[in-house]
Amino acid sequence: MVSKTDDIPASVPNGNPVDLAREGEIANSKDTSKTALKDPCACGHRGDTVVMNGVAGHDQAEEADSKQDGSADAEDANEQEVIVIQDTGFTVKIQAPGAEPFDLQVSPQEMVQEIHQVLMDREDTCHRTCFSLQLDGNVLDNFAELKSIEGLQEGSLLKVVEEPYTVREARIHVRHIRDLLKSLDPSDAYNGVDCNSLSFLSVFTDGDLGDTGKRKKKGNELEQIDCTPPEHILPGSKEHPLVPLQPQNKDWKPMQCLKVLTMSGWNPPPGNRKMHGDLMYLYIVTVEDRHVSITASTRGFYLNQSTTYTFNPKPANPSFLSHSLVELLSQISAAFKKNFTAQQKKRVQRHPFERIATPFQVYSWTAPQSDHAMDCVRAEDAYTSRLGYEEHIPGQTRDWNEELQTTRELSRKNLPERLLRERAIFKVHSDFAAAATRGAMAVIDGNVMAINPGEETRMQMFIWNNIFFSLGFDVRDHYRELGGDAAAHAAPTNDLNGVRAYSAVDVEGLYTLGTVVVDYRGYRVTAQSIIPGILEREQEQSVIYGSIDFGKTVASHPKYLELLEKTSRPLKVQHHAVLNEKDTAVELCSSVECKGIIGNDGRHYILDLLRTFPPDLNFLPVEGEELAPESQKLGFPRQHRHRLACLRQELIEAFVEHRYLLFMKMAALQLMQQKANKDKTAALHDTSTADAESESKPQALEASEKVPDGTPTSPTSSESTLTLDDAEAMTVSESSAPENQEAPADLKSAVPTANTSGTHEPSAAERQNGGCDSPLEGKEADENIPGLAQAKELAESLAAEDGSGIDPKSREVVLNACKAVGSISNTSFDIRFNPDIFSPGVRFPDDSTDDIQKQKQLLKDAAAFLVSCQIPSFVKDCLDHSSLPMDGATMTEALHQRGINVRYLGTVLEFVENMPAKAQIEHIYRIGISELITRCAKHIFKTYLQGVELTALSAAVSHFLNCLLSSFPDAVAHLPADELVSRRKSRKRRNRVPGGGDNTTWASLTPSELWKNINSEAQSYYHFSLQCESVDQAVEKYGLQKITLLREISLKTGVQILIKEYNFDSRHKPAFTEEDILNIFPVVKHVNPKASDAFHFFQSGQAKVQQGFLKEGCELINEALNLFNNVYGAMHVEICACLRLLARLNYIMGDHPEALSNQQKAVLMSERVLGIEHPNTIQEYMHLALYCFANGHLSTALKLLYRARYLMLVVCGEDHPEMALLDSNIGLVLHGVMEYDLSLRFLENALAINSKYHGPRSLKVALSHHLVARVYESKAEFRSALQHEKEGYTIYKNQVGEAHEKTKESSEYLKYLTQQAVALQRTMNEIYKNGSNASIMPLKFTAPSMASVLEQLNIINGIIFIPLSNLENLKAEVQRRQLMQNSGKIEEQQLELDDKLPVDD
Repeated sequence: MVSKTDDIPASVPNGNPVDLAREGEIANSKDTSKTALKDPCACGHRGDTVVMNGVAGHDQAEEADSKQDGSADAEDANEQEVIVIQDTGFTVKIQAPGAEPFDLQVSPQEMVQEIHQVLMDREDTCHRTCFSLQLDGNVLDNFAELKSIEGLQEGSLLKVVEEPYTVREARIHVRHIRDLLKSLDPSDAYNGVDCNSLSFLSVFTDGDLGDTGKRKKKGNELEQIDCTPPEHILPGSKEHPLVPLQPQNKDWKPMQCLKVLTMSGWNPPPGNRKMHGDLMYLYIVTVEDRHVSITASTRGFYLNQSTTYTFNPKPANPSFLSHSLVELLSQISAAFKKNFTAQQKKRVQRHPFERIATPFQVYSWTAPQSDHAMDCVRAEDAYTSRLGYEEHIPGQTRDWNEELQTTRELSRKNLPERLLRERAIFKVHSDFAAAATRGAMAVIDGNVMAINPGEETRMQMFIWNNIFFSLGFDVRDHYRELGGDAAAHAAPTNDLNGVRAYSAVDVEGLYTLGTVVVDYRGYRVTAQSIIPGILEREQEQSVIYGSIDFGKTVASHPKYLELLEKTSRPLKVQHHAVLNEKDTAVELCSSVECKGIIGNDGRHYILDLLRTFPPDLNFLPVEGEELAPESQKLGFPRQHRHRLACLRQELIEAFVEHRYLLFMKMAALQLMQQKANKDKTAALHDTSTADAESESKPQALEASEKVPDGTPTSPTSSESTLTLDDAEAMTVSESSAPENQEAPADLKSAVPTANTSGTHEPSAAERQNGGCDSPLEGKEADENIPGLAQAKELAESLAAEDGSGIDPKSREVVLNACKAVGSISNTSFDIRFNPDIFSPGVRFPDDSTDDIQKQKQLLKDAAAFLVSCQIPSFVKDCLDHSSLPMDGATMTEALHQRGINVRYLGTVLEFVENMPAKAQIEHIYRIGISELITRCAKHIFKTYLQGVELTALSAAVSHFLNCLLSSFPDAVAHLPADELVSRRKSRKRRNRVPGGGDNTTWASLTPSELWKNINSEAQSYYHFSLQCESVDQAVEKYGLQKITLLREISLKTGVQILIKEYNFDSRHKPAFTEEDILNIFPVVKHVNPKASDAFHFFQSGQAKVQQGFLKEGCELINEALNLFNNVYGAMHVEICACLRLLARLNYIMGDHPEALSNQQKAVLMSERVLGIEHPNTIQEYMHLALYCFANGHLSTALKLLYRARYLMLVVCGEDHPEMALLDSNIGLVLHGVMEYDLSLRFLENALAINSKYHGPRSLKVALSHHLVARVYESKAEFRSALQHEKEGYTIYKNQVGEAHEKTKESSEYLKYLTQQAVALQRTMNEIYKNGSNASIMPLKFTAPSMASVLEQLNIINGIIFIPLSNLENLKAEVQRRQLMQNSGKIEEQQLELDDKLPVDD
């Protein structure tokens, strides 16, 4: 089965053995300084020995401790789990031919093969591939674990013994040498191959982060700093060049080792030469221009006497027979020897994270003009379709389905087993995604034969490499009733979401297909693994559960019901019955389209999960159904392109969570009332006040909503008449406690306070955590509601027993609460949805009418909840800056987290537009508009591309971009000059009917027509009126940047353009020519398997940190990092988050060098995994700059900040709240190096942006004023300094009162400035009076100390240092704060909190 070293194939064909630092093995060459060896998984290996494989010598004792204290909840921590991993490493000596013996640290779980990998990566042994390792003359088995080898122990000597070659080994050797020659060449990263991607960090750090041993001298660094940023980075600069996006990396000027290395035309060897041991022939041209022919034989490589045209396989004289090709070439070419050595030195000096492959391919939307070099391996790969190679089992294709399913079946009883299982799942998934992507491109490029070649192209299906491919068109009118092609285009992504959801629930015995959705060249391709046996039978026979005709005929199966029942609760899917064609009821526990097929392997598969989640009624008009008033008010339901619009899983979760809070509150209120009745106290005093409150708010619930129709709440006793209204009122009365006053006063009017459908201004819990992240947090917040604890107890005991031991009154309380919130059970809270409601063609049995009615109501409530609660709370998140999207992708992600689909973008934008506080979220509006425009353009581009033939592709793409972005009014398409057509033919061609088979309709597109289409697309799809006739109008009206639009559209469509300066605004010539379009990449969606244990550790670590237990938190997060490395390998987004948090903790706890090292890894990883200008990467750069400054690398800190600012200008422009933080950072560092005028430009810009986005009275603005005042003080311009500090003082006084320490500090500083100003004035007067012989008092002009600059940097970045002795006080403080929050007394203490709590923002 899948071995632990699955990522390290024996034959490493395409995994560049070089790059097999996959697990974090690092070559321990003489040049790699100690720091580089600090184990990539940051868990404290010894630095002086090579580390192999993330598991290596982790001292697992740590894990044992961390498990026993706080994180017992992280998993059932049974002792033996810990012991299993607890094998400490040991050191062996390795002796290679012609090299000094060296030490290597290994771990008992490793395989012998992993030592091979390390040797193939080390500088001095990298040219060997065909060798065995021997211990005392015995050859070690490659796949044996080290602990199973007899006699292998601390200090054993392993000999590297050269083995005879076979054809396979010879090819692997040539491939490996070619990989070594290419190891510094970035072309694979630009071309998006082999999981290579770009990273530019090393350009800015110049290796002074201590990763190459060339540490700069720590002398007086101030003198040599050139602080002036390039013109385009300064605040207010209008030009945004594109070229700096990819700075020149000096390492990439490749040193040429050979001119040509290719397979010879004399291959394969004829029979008589085979019998002399010839395996293959190579043809080589050296740098000195010597042409040689080389034979690869079983004994090694030697020169033969063949030339280009004559075959003479006899060895030349001298033949230079060598076991390794490198040794042979070094003898015949001096240049090769010199350059190859230099190149390998450079290769091993690079940070391992610059060369490890990423788990999924990342594509770059810009690339420089590159030379196309001759490359035999690349050529061979392209034509053999690589089947025999990259798949680790030579000569046969991988059975993807079998691999995907067997990894799921691996045992998961304890931690090591779960790690192994998750790792195998992740590995197979990333391999599958890569293969599926390649296959989909081959299908669209026409390189794969269809399995139904007779049918028209739209209807064709393909099989390649054991993967099934289908196109996103409505074949055979399958989706006719649901919206035809539009539905067929949406179905694959819905299906993928379903697959995601079911894989996440991970029920044993229920299998889903490997699914990848690829958009490429305007086509959508779905790639799926193949169920064994499905191709041999008709679909009708195989489907034993579900329906193949959208519900006309339906089947069910007890085993499927049993398996799906287990997913019902986590996915909130209700068990229900539907009628089949014979009018008999059939039980289902999923939507009807979900099909169950038992494969020939006996496994139960489910597929077509496109309706796993319930329909979104806001976009599904149904005859005779009325939506809730909040939806209607906003103009819903709206007609959508197709009828497959579903609610997102996040929305379902949020809705259920919200209903749960209501349920608890209702039960609590009723219990309180019962108690009040018993005591016969002042008649229901509490509730009358609550009622009074609710009168003053808009009425909280329509009666029809309160209780599903036809089920009146039976008021048996006076107390049970309490309804949701009161629960609402209660929430409202709490939430009116003043909270963070940074939110402007008019926010209250901006966010609808209590809307109907049981929604309200985000509940108390949401206020505390910017949204209920987990049921837990939500509940804690509500502890202060009287009676709530009782209600909880009651609900739990009811759920636990059959309810017989509970008095009827209490049961009635729960019953009422259940009915009111629409729970499907009467004795406990349980909300589930029936996904088949409103599906055309699905009929329900008569006896379930009531139930269906309830379900319809629930769906209407959920749709209303989305518009009346989720959209406002998204906007509120943006208003209080707890959510800070910077570009389209991060905005989409923020919407998705709230469960808002992107089709609501128009609604969100309208909501923002009509807000009184619109100015404070202008950035959101701008990002939203540019997202809307580029998405509309993408929809149009999709159909536009489908009509273009391959020869005209680059011309068509450049023409489209010109129409979209260029100010040139009459962009004319350059039809490709038919250089290839003979004269006679071309004359004939001219007389053909226009459009007669020549696909040139795309050429007639004009800018005004394209923008007209974008407007109508915005109206019809997003229901938003743009009213822009041209790109310039849009830029003017919405404050957009063309370069940002270019980035967004390129990322969305997969277009790669040449990196150069484009003149978008010229009215005389178009911006793009066909030469500027370099490539079209696929845009890929797939499932992301998770590392669950690691994630639990990470979360417990975060929780500990937030409670102030930094050390414990740090240990847990280190452990999480360790487990992440185990599952994902060394590169992954989640590892990136882990490293960032670790670095922050290191920094807070005072370990600056460690913080720097971890943050450097985080930056490299973010560049590689997310992209060089992803908003996340920008944030990582800012953190790294801070830690660089703290470590005294001032010039590096500035370079990093300038880089971050440049990236931010490209991604979202200057007008963004995050820019204020960045500019404050830059201004402070410049202040520190005494560049006062420059510093002021940045700080004053920060002040302006803060005032705009946080309101002029915010504490952030006060801090900005103070920073500006400090610079003026340093310049001795005391009047300006005083003016700014006074502003700051006023804000502090009004916001936090006279007694607050901030106000006191500010007033002290004001006094000091006044004295200085007076002293200066005196001196000036003295000079005027006495002329040059005046006795001048020396004035104190102080350059700020680095410590004071650092202190301010920490404050603006929300970090405060805590001496460990103060931690106790902090913990007490945290508890006190929680109490205060519960009693609603939170005032403006946000400021202190930001400064004290080391929370990663």
